[in-house]
Amino acid sequence: MTVPAIELKGISKSFGPVQANKDISISVAPGTIHGIIGENGAGKSTLMSILYGFYKADKGEIWINGAKTEIPDSQAAIAAGIGMVFQHFKLVENFTVLENIILGAEDGGLLKPSLAKARKTLKELATEYELNVDPDAVIEEIGVGMQQRVEILKALYRQADILILDEPTGVLTPAEADQLFRILHRLKDEGKTIILITHKLREIMEATDTVSVMRRGQMTATVKTSETNPQHLAELMVGRKVLLQVDKVPAKVGAPVLEIENLHVTDEKGVERVKGINLEVRAGEILGIAGVAGNGQSELLEVLGGMRPGTGSIRLNGSPLALSGAGSDARARRDQHIAHVPEDRQREGLIMDFHAWENVAFGYHHDPAYQSGIFMNNAALRADTERKIEKFDVRPADGWLAAKNFSGGNQQKIVVAREIERNPDLLLVGQPTRGVDIGAIEFIHQQIVALRDQGKAVLLVSVELEEIFSLSDRIAVMFDGHIMGERLPHETDEKELGLLMAGVDGKAA
Repeated sequence: MTVPAIELKGISKSFGPVQANKDISISVAPGTIHGIIGENGAGKSTLMSILYGFYKADKGEIWINGAKTEIPDSQAAIAAGIGMVFQHFKLVENFTVLENIILGAEDGGLLKPSLAKARKTLKELATEYELNVDPDAVIEEIGVGMQQRVEILKALYRQADILILDEPTGVLTPAEADQLFRILHRLKDEGKTIILITHKLREIMEATDTVSVMRRGQMTATVKTSETNPQHLAELMVGRKVLLQVDKVPAKVGAPVLEIENLHVTDEKGVERVKGINLEVRAGEILGIAGVAGNGQSELLEVLGGMRPGTGSIRLNGSPLALSGAGSDARARRDQHIAHVPEDRQREGLIMDFHAWENVAFGYHHDPAYQSGIFMNNAALRADTERKIEKFDVRPADGWLAAKNFSGGNQQKIVVAREIERNPDLLLVGQPTRGVDIGAIEFIHQQIVALRDQGKAVLLVSVELEEIFSLSDRIAVMFDGHIMGERLPHETDEKELGLLMAGVDGKAA
């Protein structure tokens, strides 16, 4: 019998009253891709953080290649041949690729020999695993797909035989995700063992050999991927049947709510990001903006949300919106009944060190309902937070917990609850389910559709084509700051949209 590459026996871990892992046992065969899925808050990342030495288990054992192994910290994990690529990369932005790879693994006090050795090793690894990346490129100047390759190379440079990837495609375009999985299969073919933490069932079905399912801190099932299907896995994850398609009635479209004419947006470096686009979003419809990240979608949302100036014309319910100067900021947009779920919840949607109840007021703290004379009415705010936590099924149901202590999906629920419950005329929503599990995805999608069914206008930006098709009543594709074309979901397909996303066909608008 083959000795498991990893064996966890009876692992338990609590954070105060919250039990993140409860008596978990799992065995991972060498040279395989083993998926771990579960809702946000199920304990997946905690379990892998124990394996990587970030946390110490309250009880249980870790066995690596048949030997009981103590992993008190990440250095011990690296010494045991374990590498981890986190959902949010751990790279120094103003260092080069090469400098990041040797950071913490230098061969002595002099950097020059370490850099020379790393350059040679990096070239060998790039050739062996098709992980081509410029060693002299500065991290902040390369895309997230390349940054992820650097994280993988960091682990391989430290001679990792076991690679853990936490939500690896959460920040990648579809093309970058496909390339990542080609790399993972190449690593597997070379004998590496890979643990893939993801909420995307399609990725699990296409990439893994075996999949383990976690629910509320416990391991509920381990099955061969070839012997299961997405519906069965979704039910194991959530404990009930889950709609994998968005259930919605045909849109009852009303008058224009948002009208954009000849909008131009220039970034801080003087580069034009949005190039004279025209768009319209009507009451009772969801307009989905498809496109590879970095083609002007983010800047479009930022202008509409009052986070960035622009030029041109934007009207809301027939009234002009200021695009610069007084009245163009985010508070003015909120006063004009525009709600905004930003693309990056951690940077733009939440203050991570603040409590959940404080984040519920974020941007709306001037609301009279939260005021008591010249002071904030914290009791009213906490009561409102409790209602939102219950309605949006935020876990743990603790308004005193800091935002950073919630899982990604529950952080997103806090942001979505805060914005949707404001009953806006226009909802701007960027990457609504990035890094979010299937149960939370279903819930967030239902809330967006419910708002549309109330006659509100929704502008959706997502790099997930599946999400664009599921939610949108109309689809517009952006490439290089232009609108390449508009399509109805039932009259197009991923291939046609993919060509538009690459700037092929269509007419710029």
